[in-house]
Amino acid sequence: MNGRLIIIGDIHGCHQEFADLLDQLAPVKGDRIILLGDLVNRGPDSLRVLDLARAAHAIALLGNHELRLLKHRRTGDKKYLKETDLDTFGKLRPEDWAYLEAMSLTFEEPELNLVCVHGGFLPNEPWQRQPAEVVTRIQVIDRDGRPAKRADAPDAPAWADQWSGPPFVIYGHTPRPEVYKLKWSAGIDTGCALGGSLTAYVLPERRFVQVKARRRYYP
Repeated sequence: MNGRLIIIGDIHGCHQEFADLLDQLAPVKGDRIILLGDLVNRGPDSLRVLDLARAAHAIALLGNHELRLLKHRRTGDKKYLKETDLDTFGKLRPEDWAYLEAMSLTFEEPELNLVCVHGGFLPNEPWQRQPAEVVTRIQVIDRDGRPAKRADAPDAPAWADQWSGPPFVIYGHTPRPEVYKLKWSAGIDTGCALGGSLTAYVLPERRFVQVKARRRYYP
């Protein structure tokens, strides 16, 4: 693997923290930047985040927030949107929609036996075949073995607690105060928009780099 692999958690419109983190990481030619989805909504400026992402030639994965916007755009159905999405939806430019449309569900680095995804995977099915509805949204696994949100199944185990690899999975989507690192996974959504921090995981050195949120932006 030439250069570093720089994997960044949920940015959610926090453009200043994203810029600070990029400054700290100082990417050079040969480095690859992977954004774990949910670039938009909640924070102060989704468009500036998208501009920075494009300028950095970052590969962005599809998050549930992008998925909602794309579904509304394709169908015109408001049921897909939450109130806070409307503002973003109205501002997105043609180049932003093109960037969202190009987002993949996963990014694999076979040399490192590593996969990046927004939300996660069901443990007992091939990860490559799991649909957007699962991999962008899963947080926990309910009693029936189905993917669920933490809020809907508060006592259910996190999917990562049941993931025994390989591959090693790096994911976002489930905000926690600290990085959630297990033998076969690392959850790096540290709730920047909620006043936490924006986290990057840098390979091959396996180093976490964080920038503290300037303030709480949401809710």
